[in-house]
Amino acid sequence: MKKEDGTFIVGIDLGTTYSLVATVDAGRPEIIPNTLGELLTPSAVAVDEAGQILVGAAARAYAERAPERAALSFKRDMGTDEVRRLGGQSFTAVELSALVLKALKSDAEAALGGPVSEAVITVPAYFGDEQRTATREAASLAGLICQRLINEPTGAALAHGFEHREGDERLAVLDLGGGTFDVTLLELTDGIIEIRSTAGDTRLGGDDFTDAVAELIRSRVKQDGLRIDRRQAWEPAERVKRLLTAASEAHFALAGDDGALMAQGKLTRTEAEHAWAPLIGRMTTPIERALRDAGWAPKSFSRVLLVGGAARMPVVRALAERIFEQPPVMAVRPDETVALGAAVQAALMISDESVADLVATDIAPFSLGIRVSTAVAGRYVHGLYAPILERGTVLPATRSQVFHPVHPQQTGIDVVIYQGEQPVAERNTLLGELKVRGLRPGKVSGVAVRFTYDLNGILEVEAKPLESGDTVRTVIDRSRGHLSDEERKRTLERFERLKVDPRELLPNRVALERAESAYARALGDERTAIGEALLVFRVALEDGRDVDAARAALNALLRHLDAPRAE
Repeated sequence: MKKEDGTFIVGIDLGTTYSLVATVDAGRPEIIPNTLGELLTPSAVAVDEAGQILVGAAARAYAERAPERAALSFKRDMGTDEVRRLGGQSFTAVELSALVLKALKSDAEAALGGPVSEAVITVPAYFGDEQRTATREAASLAGLICQRLINEPTGAALAHGFEHREGDERLAVLDLGGGTFDVTLLELTDGIIEIRSTAGDTRLGGDDFTDAVAELIRSRVKQDGLRIDRRQAWEPAERVKRLLTAASEAHFALAGDDGALMAQGKLTRTEAEHAWAPLIGRMTTPIERALRDAGWAPKSFSRVLLVGGAARMPVVRALAERIFEQPPVMAVRPDETVALGAAVQAALMISDESVADLVATDIAPFSLGIRVSTAVAGRYVHGLYAPILERGTVLPATRSQVFHPVHPQQTGIDVVIYQGEQPVAERNTLLGELKVRGLRPGKVSGVAVRFTYDLNGILEVEAKPLESGDTVRTVIDRSRGHLSDEERKRTLERFERLKVDPRELLPNRVALERAESAYARALGDERTAIGEALLVFRVALEDGRDVDAARAALNALLRHLDAPRAE
């Protein structure tokens, strides 16, 4: 959407496996295609032998033949110090995410015909403060102002609410993406979306189901005396998982670097679902927690909405039906729903007339509190956690409690602020500290601690001694991230020096990488056909003639060979 200053604000779903960018066009949310004309951009970064940075589809294809030079699923490392080394260069998860965001920004600017300055970005509902801060840092490095972070199921609810503005509905949204699982329970009343509870697992997603299939394949071929690593089994496992969505069995084949057949076999859906049972068990826990927090019965919902590409698996649908006692509904475009909702939120941010009758609330996904000491059996137990603003509180919100000094002669207290649900303070996430000094010994009847938390994740903490009336205050604002101005400047200068593949040349690079990866895993007639089409394309690139036609023919062949076929 165009703002008054002529720049654009967009909605972005920064996913574990794929990322998308969306806008509201002619009154409707729409996904913006990337340079390849595709709606989904792989969340992948690679560095080739020449030191060129590949982002998106080119990096995803390159990863198949050079996994040591590629980074995938780095969203799971957001908020940590994990560093990926690619071709002699080091990248944090923030930097890798920034490269993906920068590519999405470039694609959006090409489609919209103007600069994109701001974005609403979705995050898993159970992302903590460190992970949310890292997401904002990535946006800043990509040249975007992150106007709002919204929870992914909230994005799905906004997309659903945009289409269903009339009537009353109680909705359960189950969002299973590539790397995370979220549950959000809400009510929709004549365009007003009220989030009631949310829960999730930030390390559970479709990739874990693929891992389980990969272990099945490794175990199967090991019986024939063949040992393969997880990397070799990953792509066949991903294809088997997708095939088993519609078929009761699927075949796999493993080819060596020389193209020779190493092993082949068959897996049934029953075998896969047995391997997935522990993962399904893990999905049950957040669902039950969300129901408990909301105080709603499982069968009280008007609709159960499945979102995310991994939610297509029959085993996920079966879980939802078992718990909620009704068949779930798959979102019309499950991979796109969250991004569409982010675009709706972006429209709300600038008061676009297309969303004039739509209102959305959100809640705190985690409790916020302080470290305290508690008297038990005549002695104090130190380092405990006292929540002040509990998870599920509708935002913005203000909550306060009165605390008392441990000793009557105390002249000061430290208000140490945490986020989390654990009873021991240090097991939660430390957010900051507020020092209250100058208390009069024996005179302090208590200290009132007040938390004020808004939709942008900005937390104001005030501590006021009831006797003196002097207030001490701090604001925890992670909207600009942890990076200092100097660190941000150095990182941006480094980004300027990176040799990123030009977006206008991307279609050719992607076609080459996909074809070479397909050639490596193919056998027999399929390998021959790919080799011939690849040769024609290389000649066209060298001559500079008929490039588009040769690329189209190569891509058509790859699509035909990659189409799901249950045997």
